Amino acid sequence: MLVLFGIKQCDTVKKALNWLAQHEVEHTFHDIRSDGLDEQMVRRWIDAIGWQVMVNKRSTTWRNLSDEIKNSLSGDNVAALLLENPTLIKRPVIEYRGRVTIGFKVADFEATFTPTKS
Repeated sequence: MLVLFGIKQCDTVKKALNWLAQHEVEHTFHDIRSDGLDEQMVRRWIDAIGWQVMVNKRSTTWRNLSDEIKNSLSGDNVAALLLENPTLIKRPVIEYRGRVTIGFKVADFEATFTPTKS
């Protein structure tokens, strides 16, 4: 089953959830703020798509980090930072059929998710 990870207030997550609902794609939503995150989950995503892709450098959280933290970010310490600051994770993160993808683009969703009708 498709699992979409994100923050319910995020506009991009809302668009992705709306698309899935409109196309009747069975899915589960996991709010990374209220439902939480664990290190295994974050490391799985990092291993699948790379930590540089995971970090949302457009976020207010990123802008509020010190230059020292930004400049010292690496594969060794990024998971701890993402766990401490879930809003630094680009959204949505999608786990589907053993793959991890990130972001929402209509064309990508259309190509990847086969609508299911009940």
